Parts: sequence; C-alpha cells; structure tokens
Amino acid sequence: MVSALKGLGYLVSTISVLLLGIVAWKGAKEEPLLFACLLAGMAASVTGMGLRWLSHRLSEKEKQAIKAEAEAAEDRAARPAIAPVQGRS
Repeated sequence: MVSALKGLGYLVSTISVLLLGIVAWKGAKEEPLLFACLLAGMAASVTGMGLRWLSHRLSEKEKQAIKAEAEAAEDRAARPAIAPVQGRS
C-alpha cells in the first residue's frame, strides 16, 4: 500500500510539473534562455521524481530479500540436526 501511495504521489507531482510548465510556456517561449530554463527545470523535476521512485522500489526489493533470507535462516535453525552416521568397521 505504501508503494502505491508513493507512486501516486510521484505521478501527481509529475502532472503538476507538466501543468505548471504549460502555463509558463507562453511567456517563456519569447526568450530563448528563459524557455531553455523552463524545459531544463521541468525535465530535471520529472527525472528527479523518477529516480526517487526507482530508489524506493530498489530499497523495497532489498528489504524483501533480507526478510526472505532471515526467514530461511530461521527455518534452517529450527530443523533438528541429523546425527552423522558412524562408519562401519
């Protein structure tokens, strides 16, 4: 549930950046430097949100892998030890 909410938050932020960029587009296109800054800022913002989302997903996968390994170790520790078979003489 947390991942879905984070993803939704990043999506809303991305849409917000695009909408604000559309509003600023008309005034910025008259001046090339201002227009370039607008485009670069929009791209940087969306890229940053994408990287944060990717970081979150990788962190969640890492946590799941650690949890699975801990559970496997608990299962191995809970099994009774099998005594070694004595050799025949």
